[in-house]
Amino acid sequence: MHKIEFSQEIKSFIKDFVKNIQANDAAIFAGAGLSRKAGYANWAELLAEIAEDLGLDIKKENDLISLAQFHVNKNQNNDKIKRKILEEFSDIEEPTEDHKILAKLPITTYWTTNYDNLIEESLKQEFKKPDVKYTIKQLTTTLPRRSATVYKMHGDVNHPSDAILTKEHFEQYPLKYAPFITALNGDLVAKTFLFIGFSFTDPNLNYVLSRLHFRFDSDARQHYCFVKRVIEKDYESNADFEYSKRKQELTIQDLLRYKIKALLIDDYSDITHILKEIENHYRKKTIFISGSAEVYADMGRETSQKFVHILSKKLIQEGYRIVNGFGWGIGSGIINGALDGIYEKPDKFSEDQLIIRPFPQFPTGKKDISELWEEYRQRMIQLAGISIFLFGNKKDESGNIINANGVKREFEISLEKGLIPIAVGITGYIAKELWNEIKENNIYERFGKNEEIEKLFESLNEKELGTDQLVENIIKLIKLLNK
Repeated sequence: MHKIEFSQEIKSFIKDFVKNIQANDAAIFAGAGLSRKAGYANWAELLAEIAEDLGLDIKKENDLISLAQFHVNKNQNNDKIKRKILEEFSDIEEPTEDHKILAKLPITTYWTTNYDNLIEESLKQEFKKPDVKYTIKQLTTTLPRRSATVYKMHGDVNHPSDAILTKEHFEQYPLKYAPFITALNGDLVAKTFLFIGFSFTDPNLNYVLSRLHFRFDSDARQHYCFVKRVIEKDYESNADFEYSKRKQELTIQDLLRYKIKALLIDDYSDITHILKEIENHYRKKTIFISGSAEVYADMGRETSQKFVHILSKKLIQEGYRIVNGFGWGIGSGIINGALDGIYEKPDKFSEDQLIIRPFPQFPTGKKDISELWEEYRQRMIQLAGISIFLFGNKKDESGNIINANGVKREFEISLEKGLIPIAVGITGYIAKELWNEIKENNIYERFGKNEEIEKLFESLNEKELGTDQLVENIIKLIKLLNK
């Protein structure tokens, strides 16, 4: 994916929304546009045949909810619309890249007006457990060990008879589905929402906003939505362009009544770039520490253990998360240092900042141990955005000290997953080799050439550097990489 330049407004949004994700205060509200890239029809396409049956032209219709109601009035049933929903949404398509990016993030609240199953399917692909709610009864129960809650406020494709479709359904919604409105109001007060896939002509969005009864004041949550900027070349005349531009300006202003700030984009593909940037920013707040040590070479055991302890503690105190596979010889130091930082100020830091994933020691099912380890590494490393490599040695079967191939593999996966690698050359062994490889191949140029970054990286191979200064330089380097 090529890199694009974001406006200052978008950059500020990305920074703020990442903070919301870190605080577990972020939520997604998904409209039809989010599923459109997967090949599903929008409302106009879904109701085109219905309009034809009524002798109407779908291109001339703006009130699609009323169109659905006209069909029911004429036929005294909504069987054809239900059949259209089944035909269109029953086959599970592959989630879009936008779905996949969102599923990777630790967002626990999703609201949607869509009938399809793409949100829950993308969460499952990330080994998460979604708690899906499309009936009032489901609101009263909680799925044990759920990873995220998906509120499908207008129904589910597998239950088309209960789908919210017509004007009458929407008019009755505040009474028949009041608990959904209450739950949504509560989330809108407690969380920062990002509305994705809605247009200003989307009937669902209009009805959702018109049913919100919470009171906003100066302390209310700020919410966001993506809006495609009106572009002159899309219009046949300048008069049409100016009219649409003015109407868009007024609509954006009207959204502020609900504390929804419009983020203007030039193309819908920009949404994917923005979501990817959110993911990158979030992941760079998570540090994967790779390494193992049977021996500690020039640093010695005591100094090495102190270094690992201080580094881990400092990362926690700087607000980062740590992911580690409990590498031999350094795992305990990482845990002790992280917990030291957490318990020193438990009101400020949390055990959630430490993610320990000890490797499985025995084959499971039909998979041998090497296959399990590879899968384990892939899943663990993709949680992070920056990886640190320390030492990297082990004993072979004859008791000789050799370089740890597992640490080397974790470096390769880090590059494959887009992580920024930091090899601490002073610790020797594989870490020293990786330091040389990063330097020789100019790997940091991938992430933007910066003289200060290069200077700090160079320092990680200077033997005369003291433990405290070494830790300080690593932290400085990580902070620069997070800008």
